Amino acid sequence: MILTLVGVSNGVLGDIAERSRGMGADVMIRPPGSSILAFSGAPMLEKIVDVVRREPHVALATGVMLQSIGDFQTIAGIHLDEFNAMSGGFQYITGGPFKQPGDLIVDQMFADQKHLKVGGTVNLGLLWHVTGIVESGKLSHLFADIGYLQDRYSETGHISVIYVKADNSGNTEVVIDELKKRLGEEYPILSMEQFVSLVSVNSIPLLKNFTNVVIGLAVIVGFLVVFLSMYTAVLERTREIGILKALGASPGYILGMLLRATTLLAVAGSIAGILMSYGTRWLMHVFVATMPMKIAPDWWPIASGIALVGSLIGAIYPGLKAARQDAIEALSYD
Repeated sequence: MILTLVGVSNGVLGDIAERSRGMGADVMIRPPGSSILAFSGAPMLEKIVDVVRREPHVALATGVMLQSIGDFQTIAGIHLDEFNAMSGGFQYITGGPFKQPGDLIVDQMFADQKHLKVGGTVNLGLLWHVTGIVESGKLSHLFADIGYLQDRYSETGHISVIYVKADNSGNTEVVIDELKKRLGEEYPILSMEQFVSLVSVNSIPLLKNFTNVVIGLAVIVGFLVVFLSMYTAVLERTREIGILKALGASPGYILGMLLRATTLLAVAGSIAGILMSYGTRWLMHVFVATMPMKIAPDWWPIASGIALVGSLIGAIYPGLKAARQDAIEALSYD
């Protein structure tokens, strides 16, 4: 459970960071009051793009509208020519660019997940015609003409984020400083490298807290499962424990024996959990390709330690109960 959560979190955030780099921009301008990943909707006026373009050292600027369609998916409304100039353009696997309103470009990852082909249609709240399938890695999994998207979602003249390319990468900080003076401090303006560095579990409080809650649940579940298993084992082996005590086994020996068995099971369970995370990654790739999962080796010892601690805590009471049993009563137990 822990490895799956961490793997999905790292995989999805890593995918967002990689696709953001694929945009080819040097600077990102986000709406006032927006969080790191809250881009859906169009709270900014598109006229701001013209203001940005007039700034010194700005080579290119383009506005993008991101519209949520559920299932953690967004359609990126783009000006295709501006997008191509900034990102280097799409690498088409099949099909081509927009030809008419309602056309949709999808990346290969989304096309494989939904079994889409060029010329087909897909219902994403609106009915779209698939005109091209492209290689993954540029901004989004889905792309539409920004004018049509704004029209259909009543956001005419509004955008979600502005991407800026400097005339020289060495002028990125200069561009950021000038834009902050022009637009005001209320607009979060970051270099793409700053944005990518912030796209992590530790930088997103909600996700970090959720991870901690899941870890806490894992400890509780581990404690309860081991507690019930060991308590049942002690009851079932009452006579055996009585025989051991009659032969001179000390309470410490009985407790140690049960804790060693618990440790062995916890280690075996941890190894099984690590192997199962590879199976989970395969299932995610097959059924939810747009939510990639990463294997997180740095979490293996952490998850194993949590499993071991939870198991030992759960085994202590049954172990103490077994160690304190009277030998005569245990031998007469039926």
